[in-house]
Amino acid sequence: MFFIEHGSRRVHIAGVTRHVTAAWATQCARNLLMSRDDARTASIRYLIRGNAGYFTEGFDAVFTAVGARVMPILAGVPRMNAIAERWVGSCTS
Repeated sequence: MFFIEHGSRRVHIAGVTRHVTAAWATQCARNLLMSRDDARTASIRYLIRGNAGYFTEGFDAVFTAVGARVMPILAGVPRMNAIAERWVGSCTS
């Protein structure tokens, strides 16, 4: 699990597991926000995320609680998450 700050392209590795669950993903989101100061947390306006089953309402609620708008990737719009896809590609090649 990773998060990328769009403006700076800073990558935050939130955790690694072979068995992703909704509870684990939600805790990774909480850990990310706890590691940031209030000003950086308040600057989160959007979260673009995949459509995997472990991104539940609980995961989204972590970000909506700090005022972010959660935007799942739309089907048929491959460029919506291009920065994250490029980062993953650079890690696996």
